[in-house]
Amino acid sequence: MRKIVYIFTPIFFIISILFYTLFSQNLWSSQPSEPSSKTNSHYQLSQFISPETCGGCHSEIYSQWQGSMHNLAHKDIIYNEVARASLVGLTNKDEIAEAEHCQTCHTPIGYITGYPLKTSDDIAKVADIAKEGISCDYCHSITGAYAVYNAQFKYAPGNGEDDPGVKRGPRKDAEPDFHLAEFSDFHTKSELCGTCHDVKHITFGTWLETTYQEWKSSPYSKQGVQCQDCHMYQRLGNPATGSTERAKNSGSAADGAKERDHIFTHYFVGANMAIPTKEGNKALLQMAEERLKNTVDIKIEPKSEGNSIVVRIKNIGAGHEVPTGLSNIRQVWLKLIAKDSKGKIIYTTGLPDDNGNLPNNTVIYTTIFGDGKGNPVDNLAKAKEIISNKRLKPMQEQIEKIDIGKFEGKITVEASILYRGVPQNLANSLKALKNMDIPVVVMKDVKSSVER
Repeated sequence: MRKIVYIFTPIFFIISILFYTLFSQNLWSSQPSEPSSKTNSHYQLSQFISPETCGGCHSEIYSQWQGSMHNLAHKDIIYNEVARASLVGLTNKDEIAEAEHCQTCHTPIGYITGYPLKTSDDIAKVADIAKEGISCDYCHSITGAYAVYNAQFKYAPGNGEDDPGVKRGPRKDAEPDFHLAEFSDFHTKSELCGTCHDVKHITFGTWLETTYQEWKSSPYSKQGVQCQDCHMYQRLGNPATGSTERAKNSGSAADGAKERDHIFTHYFVGANMAIPTKEGNKALLQMAEERLKNTVDIKIEPKSEGNSIVVRIKNIGAGHEVPTGLSNIRQVWLKLIAKDSKGKIIYTTGLPDDNGNLPNNTVIYTTIFGDGKGNPVDNLAKAKEIISNKRLKPMQEQIEKIDIGKFEGKITVEASILYRGVPQNLANSLKALKNMDIPVVVMKDVKSSVER
């Protein structure tokens, strides 16, 4: 008996080590506690179908998606420049780990199939299908999420064009010819969007982007209005915000398919103005502008409080805070000009100079991150804390009292809320963006008489 044990003990030991290694490295499981390259090894590029193939049947949806911010997520010049600049000068391994993690959401098929695993990986070596950003087969291969942040999705892709497998979406009665279809409740909920649009520092745990959380705590969430109910209703002339009608988009999901009262649109432009401008996509540019101009309201009180002009600003259109996403970079600010009875300017704030820089007295709606010691940091890789969050919350009014100095009688006040996707001085500091004109959009303006 002792001899048998003696023979099989080494074999059992080897098998035990093998099983421990496989499971401890998650090679057989896609579930991460935090996203990790160790979860990627069992997905292959050959499992995913190109967007062009999808467009063969879904031509209208494909044409909407082309040039969208989802399509350009990997190629977005602003993203690439800012992401790579964030790596410069870093020596702390925890900060480097965060700065190297952008491709998780921006080049997702590449990430889950093994390349690129880092922001610094060579873009030229990325496979063509991965360069298409957030594409059709990627989204419709998602089955759920382990956590609603940092792209912790669950996947069940097919095996390429010869065996495309099951595609998931919001229809219970879809009967496609090319692939199988399955209703997915997850695709109808904000959690689908939030899993990429909430970002948590992978080592410090600081919340860097909180679009989903902002929606979750908003009146829209309590009313059952999902992200898709605004962002996938939008089209030219229909900004589909909280302050406008969200009219349905009738049509067919596939060429020759059943006519439906609503087909979810796939323009995915959000508030982005700079990239559509650069790409010359006038339709997306107009849609972004329409949305921005239906997001906030502004009012000026007819009587001052001493030397202070009282301005009321309300987020009436966005289901999240304004700005959202990279809220330390995206700029929303108050511009105000006060003139006396003769038309002479007696006070200004928020007027950019010739280089696009804002004066120090500007009221900016932004998030300020810190290094953990109360010192502000611009690079999110270094963010250990949130020092302040001055943004416009959904359906809430914010009151600004602007001290313009002593004045008498009645004056004229012009006030505006403006937006741009990236500060002009930041763009000018980055080589590839140096000559790029960052559009400034007037979200709302008003002119009124104020009496002391």
